[in-house]
Amino acid sequence: MHIHSHLPLRLRSLAVAAFAGGLLLSGGAFAQAAAYPGKPVTIVVPYPAGGSNDTFARQVAKELGDELKQPVIIDNRPGASGNTGTGQVAKAAPDGYTLVAVSSSMTTNAAVQSKLPFDPINGLAPVAMFAKGPFIVAVNNEFPAKTPTELIAAIKARPGQYNYASSGSGSVNQFGTELLKAKVGDMQITHIPYKGMGPAVTDLVGNQTQLLISSGPSLLPMVRAGKLRAVGITSLKPSPIAPELIPMSTAVPGYEFELWWGLLAPAGTPADVVAKLNAAVNRILAKPEIAANFLREGAIATPLTPKQFGAVIAEDVERWKKLAKQQNITAD
Repeated sequence: MHIHSHLPLRLRSLAVAAFAGGLLLSGGAFAQAAAYPGKPVTIVVPYPAGGSNDTFARQVAKELGDELKQPVIIDNRPGASGNTGTGQVAKAAPDGYTLVAVSSSMTTNAAVQSKLPFDPINGLAPVAMFAKGPFIVAVNNEFPAKTPTELIAAIKARPGQYNYASSGSGSVNQFGTELLKAKVGDMQITHIPYKGMGPAVTDLVGNQTQLLISSGPSLLPMVRAGKLRAVGITSLKPSPIAPELIPMSTAVPGYEFELWWGLLAPAGTPADVVAKLNAAVNRILAKPEIAANFLREGAIATPLTPKQFGAVIAEDVERWKKLAKQQNITAD
């Protein structure tokens, strides 16, 4: 360090003190990351217990406790389609002790709700992706189609005569189906929103609706029990989740719809704390038993860097805003 010798003695001593203070501060930041975590970490799940967000968060939390040598607690805070708990975490202290487990429904929410209690891109820091998984395209057993090509042909042959179900207006299921409609161009099928996935599946079995595009866990048990028929999958290529299913992209070029799950922290969380968490989560995802558990739940373990995960979130928000406008998708 060079302090100008022509400065008065008092100013010189202040400058030296300020420089030393700066060293202490930056040393303190390093010490903070090295000491992290010094107490239990909480992962908020902004949905009720039992859903996919909860399942993946609990599996990761169990292993993360061992990685960090501190308890990792799951705190379910449901409400407003995941917005309540996510908003609370966005306002929490950015110290790495309060995190939130979200899915890509956060980005579809952002596309249809103008007043979110948080900024999905700048209000939260991406930590790690857990997994990605395609949707299953299922029809009622009486529906005259067994493949993606037959499905599109059947709907086009009777425009406006069929209904598709979703778990609510502005839900990921609606986005997945409207993306298909947008890619096909002249596919007329009526949207019937339900309050949740349970009644949507029940009415599909009962033929009140004819089509439902949703996650593997919500549809595959019914398909395997013979109560519904799966005609395709929404990944671009065949998926290990259901290798027997033909990708919808074989009938609709470029159609791809995948859900993701991951971990976020409040914006401003120190980069070295985020890096420590990211490395720990990615080590967990590399464990064969975790990958196998995720696959059973309809998802593929997907390790990314915080920067890569941030890019996925930003791209999704932009893409779904565009689709919502184009297809007139609105929230309840």
